[in-house]
Amino acid sequence: MNHYFLKSLSLLFLFFSFCTYGSNLSDDARDRGINETCSSYLSQIEKSYNLNGLNITFAHPDNPSLFPSLHVSSQKYNNGSSSFSATLTPDDEYCYLSTLIVTAINNQSCNEIAQLKAENENLELSSYANGGFIILTPEDNSYQTILTSAGENACTMTEARMMWPGR
Repeated sequence: MNHYFLKSLSLLFLFFSFCTYGSNLSDDARDRGINETCSSYLSQIEKSYNLNGLNITFAHPDNPSLFPSLHVSSQKYNNGSSSFSATLTPDDEYCYLSTLIVTAINNQSCNEIAQLKAENENLELSSYANGGFIILTPEDNSYQTILTSAGENACTMTEARMMWPGR
């Protein structure tokens, strides 16, 4: 009887372990005590990029609200994968952000991606190394995207952005 009870209890715990929900980046930030303004910005960015992959947060162990923090999210798609990274730097009531998102696409060339992006956005395109690299820059220089050829029908897209909200 006791053996049956232990097996049932083990199965019950196993079942509940499958029902736990993964947290998102902004929840991780709040749980670790990251600066409130920085957490708010991270939440907005998370929604903007629709981040819902595997998340990792690094924060100062003693004073997370006073020091920079690093937040990483990775996602897998049917045609590639992406990794997002944000560094949040608190400064009193302000927060400075740098973001980097790298997307590997295995069914489109960099030229195709550059043409599609140029049609939808007002971007300056610069090509280097015989088209091996294409840099996309908007008029306001708010970010830059580097397209790196990874084969005939594969491309890695790296977008870098730095923000100083409120300053």
